[in-house]
Amino acid sequence: MVVAPFCHMHRVTYAECTVGNHIYYARYLDLLEEARGAFFRKLGPSFAEWQQRGIIFPVVECHLRYKSPARYDELLTLEIWPTVLKRVRLNFGYRVTAAAGRLILDAETWHACSGLDERPKRLPEELVDRLSAWLPPVAT
Repeated sequence: MVVAPFCHMHRVTYAECTVGNHIYYARYLDLLEEARGAFFRKLGPSFAEWQQRGIIFPVVECHLRYKSPARYDELLTLEIWPTVLKRVRLNFGYRVTAAAGRLILDAETWHACSGLDERPKRLPEELVDRLSAWLPPVAT
């Protein structure tokens, strides 16, 4: 059984906006990071706890597809779910929506699991077990 994506709410701040009153394109990466952090805190252990164990998950690639501008003071829903859990790879999909489900952004981030020495490390079984319920079903 696949669990629905994790949802994180974010209110757009004035500091995130351009003079055109929409979120500056690069700030979406901050929002994705915010959602990932909230997801891991809910899932347990948090990113900080993994780091204390000597494991980090640096972003190695990201794709963002902008669909509609988000404006100052809008309440956004950020959905996040894992898409790949394989050896040292950990990928996430995202969907950002505003009121009435208006699509703002689709995105993906690719991560490597590594030690603090930045050498690749196999994903911890504990993490794979916790994230597996969110993986989309494999098409056959």
